[in-house]
Amino acid sequence: MVDRLFGTDGLRGTVNNAPMTVDVALRLGLAAGIRFRRGNHRHKVVIGKDTRLSGYMFESALTAGLCAAGMYVIMTGPLPTPAISFLTRSMRADLGVVISASHNPFNDNGIKFFDAEGYKLPDQTEDEIATMVQDKDFVWPYPDAHRVGRARKIEDAGGRYIVYTKSCFPTHLTLSGLRIVVDCANGASYKVAPLALEELGAEVFRIATDPNGININEHCGSLYPEVVAAKVRELRADVGLALDGDADRLIMVDEHGAILDGDQLMAMCAQALMARGELPGNVLVATVMSNMALELFMAEHGGTLLRTKVGDRYVMEAMRREGAMLGGEQSGHLIFHRFSTTGDGLLAALQVLRIMREKEKPLSELAGLLTPFPQTLINVRVERRLPLEERPAIVEAVEKIEAALGGRGRVLLRYSGTESLCRVMVEGENPVKVKSWAEELAQVVERELR
Repeated sequence: MVDRLFGTDGLRGTVNNAPMTVDVALRLGLAAGIRFRRGNHRHKVVIGKDTRLSGYMFESALTAGLCAAGMYVIMTGPLPTPAISFLTRSMRADLGVVISASHNPFNDNGIKFFDAEGYKLPDQTEDEIATMVQDKDFVWPYPDAHRVGRARKIEDAGGRYIVYTKSCFPTHLTLSGLRIVVDCANGASYKVAPLALEELGAEVFRIATDPNGININEHCGSLYPEVVAAKVRELRADVGLALDGDADRLIMVDEHGAILDGDQLMAMCAQALMARGELPGNVLVATVMSNMALELFMAEHGGTLLRTKVGDRYVMEAMRREGAMLGGEQSGHLIFHRFSTTGDGLLAALQVLRIMREKEKPLSELAGLLTPFPQTLINVRVERRLPLEERPAIVEAVEKIEAALGGRGRVLLRYSGTESLCRVMVEGENPVKVKSWAEELAQVVERELR
């Protein structure tokens, strides 16, 4: 198996270690600029980033490469990933670029691209760009000197995104009277998320909105929802929102401090959309990681759960193919295709808050739609990424567990798209057995892939 330069969600890695180096970023800028340069019009690219210290150097390197390729670069500064998708469409740009490693710690960073319609690039396009980057003898077709691009920063990018997200919330509703705790993970949403909620009338309590370049995702945000849960209980707030570093995923907390993941939020939103006749074909798109309870819920309500590979871009690709309006991941990426072309934590929160306002019920009463099957996920660090189906010991271990589950559970093995990990997941009705089976299988995987 040959590793691709791009993973599940763009290029990602440890800063100043291959491939996350400025020379690779420079070549990426050149390659992407050349790949998306078409016609004789003035080509534009929008670049945004999160709050990581290394964002400055990657922004400069990408800008240099893109300008050298003839692109006019528009820099937004720190802004959520979905905001860059929106601005790429809104500003009629040819390309959007986000510098972020999402929920990873500050010492990692990443680069991902959006096309002119605001969609993440398919594998084939990423591989075309990667081929140019990795070919040391590639001859760059530089434009003439008078066609070299310019770079400028726009100061009102955050305001544009706030107006956009508010437009996705019904004009006859407000958040007046709601006490909302929002944890921005010291990341890209630290300004825009609290402001958008306040402008809609909510009383907002802020957590992790003071980024310093190295505290992004540090014991805060969607990976640590217990932080916002504790604050909700302390303040007796109505709801809590936990975003990740680039604000494309959301975990919510009800008024009692109970944590709700993406599956639970998708069930609630799917039910509301079906009731309004706004879920075409009653189809919900999720990944192989979503709990079996979500699949059963959709079937019981006359709907269908369509599963994809892990990664919100694969969810989006399936949504476009099927004409679906709602999709997402258990980890908190929620996509409302009526409004957006990628996962958007703030926009998703507003759709849930809309349901609360329309029904005038607390989140705890609305979210109890799923009783998730117990699920154990173990990340096994591997030295080799061999085809799993070609390792007899692994195949035998999986078959043994599946037979014991008797159709009332699942086993899933997959390689991480961004790290040297194999993810081992077992799901079933008995939590003790599920944990034991997962640990047993993880030992087999570790032995076979080291």
